[in-house]
Amino acid sequence: MGVGSVATRMLGDFGAEVIKIENRRRIDRPRLLPIYKGEVRNYGEEIADADPNRGGLHNNYSRNKLGITVDMKTRRGRELVDALIAASSVVTENFAPGVMERWGLTYERLDELSPGVIYGRMSGFGHSGPHAHFKSYGPIVQAVSGLSFISGLPGREPSGWGLSYMDNQAAYYNSAALMMAILRRHKTGQGAEVDVSATEVGISMIGPDMLDVSVNDAVTRRPDFPRGNRLDDPQAAPHGVYPCAGEDRWVAIAVFDDADWERFVQAIGEPDWARDPRFATQALRHQHQDELDEHVSTWTRHRSPRAAMELLQAAGVAAGAAQNAEDVNEHDPQLAARGTFFELDHPVIGTARFEGSPIRFSRTVQHTWRSAPLLGEDNHYVFGELLGLPQEEIAELEAEGVI
Repeated sequence: MGVGSVATRMLGDFGAEVIKIENRRRIDRPRLLPIYKGEVRNYGEEIADADPNRGGLHNNYSRNKLGITVDMKTRRGRELVDALIAASSVVTENFAPGVMERWGLTYERLDELSPGVIYGRMSGFGHSGPHAHFKSYGPIVQAVSGLSFISGLPGREPSGWGLSYMDNQAAYYNSAALMMAILRRHKTGQGAEVDVSATEVGISMIGPDMLDVSVNDAVTRRPDFPRGNRLDDPQAAPHGVYPCAGEDRWVAIAVFDDADWERFVQAIGEPDWARDPRFATQALRHQHQDELDEHVSTWTRHRSPRAAMELLQAAGVAAGAAQNAEDVNEHDPQLAARGTFFELDHPVIGTARFEGSPIRFSRTVQHTWRSAPLLGEDNHYVFGELLGLPQEEIAELEAEGVI
């Protein structure tokens, strides 16, 4: 759902001509997931008869792409895809393992159709090894790689990682791998098969914990670990996320030494409890974190996250508002200055907000030329202008349900 779409979107943002192939008989799932405007649904709540052109996830994943439809169950559809591959220099796929092989679209076949082709394969476990045939989504990858197990609070069950985080993280590896293969082709003239395993990307993210386990014989889940918001090395206190005014509003505060503590105490008005002997040194504050956190929470509960953050930051104390979606989209001054979010017009949903690329170059700029394609929107351009089919034949293919 996400790995292939996000990887190619990143390339499309900077000028690659990306053609997304879909099947009208089996709508791409992101088209059926929550929309941008109007109806509110939980993420992952799919509606079978949803308008495929309103899908928020699809419209986010597929901007700056062309979109065509092909039924690969038909002989003519297979021929059209072969012709499109022959006209392309890079082919990517994000299917469940085995789908491309059943169509005969191996790397060897693709290289016959388009000599020097780069074939990007994006799956949960990679296309070799005993688990190569396993299907997966982001939450499966997160669990198998160990990320879910080491998340959460001490003494509690693992909380897991919200959303399909590894879909996006693995996508970055995929786009980088495709660019490396293109660079190699420029130097050698040779194509390549690129096989990225999202699970292995996840494993690469738990290096510090793997080192702790192997060197210190530690375990990644015990009554005092994961530590949650607390920090033992160095001994920081107060160190956590504290409740603020409003529903589910929070601010993060981190005090690392006695100098930090004095600045913190002055910023909050030098309350009497701050001179309690239990809080006289950093070691004592760390030892009595439960009591300290109660006092800090009493102070934060009367302030908004941003007000608490700005007051503490002005005093030189490390603090940050825990932002919700509205904060990130509409109020974060750093993201606004960077132009992280921008608006695009869409023929069905109207003007909608998108996140841009997190990359800035001195000369190359993101070219956002349009929103995600409507289902089959570019059939006439791709099959007509790129592949040279006459308009009469394209009309026949549409009538027959091939495209």
